[in-house]
Amino acid sequence: MKIAVTGAFSYSGKYITKRLLAQGEEVITLTNHPNRPDPFYGKVNAFPLNFQNEQELISILRGVDVLVNTYWIRFDMDANTQPKAVGNTKILINSAAKAGVKRIVHISITNPSADSHLPYFWGKATNEKAVMDSGMSYAVLRPTVLFGKEDILINNIAWLLRKFPFFGLPGDGSYKLSPVYVDDLAELAADAVYKKENYIWDAVGPDEFTFKEMVQLIGEKIHATRLLVPLPPLLALWAAQFLSLFVKDVMLTPEEVDGLMSNLLISEEAPRCETSLRNWLEENKATVGKQYASELARHF
Repeated sequence: MKIAVTGAFSYSGKYITKRLLAQGEEVITLTNHPNRPDPFYGKVNAFPLNFQNEQELISILRGVDVLVNTYWIRFDMDANTQPKAVGNTKILINSAAKAGVKRIVHISITNPSADSHLPYFWGKATNEKAVMDSGMSYAVLRPTVLFGKEDILINNIAWLLRKFPFFGLPGDGSYKLSPVYVDDLAELAADAVYKKENYIWDAVGPDEFTFKEMVQLIGEKIHATRLLVPLPPLLALWAAQFLSLFVKDVMLTPEEVDGLMSNLLISEEAPRCETSLRNWLEENKATVGKQYASELARHF
């Protein structure tokens, strides 16, 4: 098969591509970062993810059997806004359908809703509808918070715990999340390439923590147990924005605090992914959080 993966040189797309190559498939990538280091040593041909030129996208995707789409943005930055990402995704999906792509595997988020006041979650819901209306067969996978060697959230919590004598929790930290290992998500995505039926699955790991429990666990595993201080959410956000000035990044957004505290990063479905964050932290405790992971440096 010939498979197109958006962002094959990035995070989740890299793990998906690795699995598809191991299965003997031909993989191409559409990317906004053509100069990013190629982890596949030329085995994956890279093409521009140019949403301004639909005919070019159609030409690139012609002959592709399956599109695996990981494209999205975490937060608005200059002209890169989440509403614009919704429009871009529609262009990509329409281009794939016009090019004759037979199936799409689309990475979304748990608990998307067209009625949500959060652009991240209503945008994901809008994109899912575009996938379902495309005429292609589809699998939609809804992960929560990803963890892995290149992850940002878990890594940067560990970094803060290593650097500071206390950690500020937005609110009381009682809201929950179910982290999922990035390669477990990749396994679901790679398997979905070969299926024919349409489905929407949550992709969550075996653990369900409160946010406070997860921070405590990270601290225990990296031997950086700290005082956890409940803060009013707005104060916690201000603190994160203040620290962002020093690391030249966006540590946390109001939308992320709202989504987390609204318990949108858990699932009512049985977990489909097996890797425990607890076990992964034990195996990677020497390295997680040693260096700050910058979203801006990675994507902008």
